[in-house]
Amino acid sequence: MPEEQNGKTDEGLKTEVVAKAKRRHALHSAEYKLRILRELDECKGKGEVGTLLRREGLYSSLVSKWREQREKGSLSGLAGQRRGPKVDPNAAELARLQRENKCLKEELERAELIIEVQKKVAQLVGTLPAAKNEED
Repeated sequence: MPEEQNGKTDEGLKTEVVAKAKRRHALHSAEYKLRILRELDECKGKGEVGTLLRREGLYSSLVSKWREQREKGSLSGLAGQRRGPKVDPNAAELARLQRENKCLKEELERAELIIEVQKKVAQLVGTLPAAKNEED
């Protein structure tokens, strides 16, 4: 028998823990959207639409957006929208060219350094071999 505490029983104090609802991030393909819209159009009986929506885990507001997109003929709109920054098609080429440019600049700096060293060596060696040749 449950104990009473301040006029309430233990059963009244127990709370049920419900799992927290998670936001859906699923993107539906155009084929899926069109299939669901066709099935909804075929629903004739009372409660069939609700049954279909519950079975698929969809909201009626989402389906109404799909219908609007279908009426506009925007199949690209039915494909789903990806969130986040848009990918620039030239970004990969730009990054490749920037890496190549950096490597070429480093190579040029090394070549210029080698040329400077060669000039100094040539100045030093250029005077010595000439003096040596005169003695021979």
